[in-house]
Amino acid sequence: MGKFVIKTRTNGEYQFNLQAGNGQNILASEGYTTKTACLNGIESVKKNSPEDARYERKTSSNGKWYFNLKATNGQVIGTSEMYESEAGRENGIESVKKNAPDATVEDTTA
Repeated sequence: MGKFVIKTRTNGEYQFNLQAGNGQNILASEGYTTKTACLNGIESVKKNSPEDARYERKTSSNGKWYFNLKATNGQVIGTSEMYESEAGRENGIESVKKNAPDATVEDTTA
């Protein structure tokens, strides 16, 4: 089962990572100025992750594959790691769909 891990960035902002059951990071958030906003971001990922249309499939300038998960308003709520192949990116999307909706939350800032 996956989990969201909340941490504090060096600039004081809050960020979450979605980790798969094996502990691998599969989605990272933007920086949030408050913990409440960060928790709202997690809820948005849980709500939007099952919908395939919310995934923006991209290729970076160095040819690596990645994706963004977007909210209903079009805002990016999470970005994946870089993958070596298109198939790897699709596996990453499936992993977010599987892990995010029921993931627990671990707050490492408390």
